[in-house]
Amino acid sequence: MKNLIKPHAIIKLTNILLVMIASISLYYYARHVEPNLLHVEYHTIQSASVTKELDGIRILQFSDLHLGEFYSLAKFQRLVHRINELQPDIVVFTGDLVDNFSKYPDQRRIAPILQQIQAPLGKYAVYGNHDQGGGGKRIYRQILAEGGFHLLVNEHDTIRIGHSKMTIAGLDDFLLGSPDLKKTLQRLHADAFTLLLVHEPDVADRVTNYPIDLQLSGHSHGGQVRIPWYGSVYTPPLAETYREGIYTLPGSRKSMTLYVNRGIGTTRLPFRFVSVPELTLFTLKQPARP
Repeated sequence: MKNLIKPHAIIKLTNILLVMIASISLYYYARHVEPNLLHVEYHTIQSASVTKELDGIRILQFSDLHLGEFYSLAKFQRLVHRINELQPDIVVFTGDLVDNFSKYPDQRRIAPILQQIQAPLGKYAVYGNHDQGGGGKRIYRQILAEGGFHLLVNEHDTIRIGHSKMTIAGLDDFLLGSPDLKKTLQRLHADAFTLLLVHEPDVADRVTNYPIDLQLSGHSHGGQVRIPWYGSVYTPPLAETYREGIYTLPGSRKSMTLYVNRGIGTTRLPFRFVSVPELTLFTLKQPARP
């Protein structure tokens, strides 16, 4: 008598195989595919503070490289090539250059790559929490200086374009640094376009009383691993309210746009899922006349 496989056993075996295939596919995608993707997000920023001379200025933001075991200098080199293809006027980096400075052997090879980034109106950066420990605070400052970046630590710089001025302010990291809101922001002019760089996005709720047009942040990685219909598996402190993308916040002197960049690299675990690495290109525009 022949042994027959019962239909329900075939269905059960098929379901098990499908689950295994799906699990392996998801693992492969999250580990080897999505972390190596790159999406360029384009946004237009309209503000009454944008003069005719500032109209059309292009600002590129990149964030959270986390150079180390899971993000190589070769990948960074390709990223810089893509940045230059976009021809920004200003480039800003919003923190977390190296995942762990105390364990990273190629520190001296970073600055020459940063030097290659082209931005005729300037390159600016702020500290992230990963730039602070393991001797990183001093090393990060040195690398950025050698790479042609102006590190803003509770200070601001003014860019003059014709008769117009644009202010770029930067706050120290809020988790491991010593941020000073008043020192950095209290003397800002309401009529000038002001860009604020700060690593942690939730700081936005603390700065709406200052005349800031645009805050750029990172830190969240967009959640890094997101489950459909559920959301982020984990978001770090000070990235729990604003996790990714663009927000408009009312202010006492002017409304502020906040943008949270998903970043480039990974930390803790080398996975990304539904949180593709990004570069963001902002174009300043005067409001349309009625």
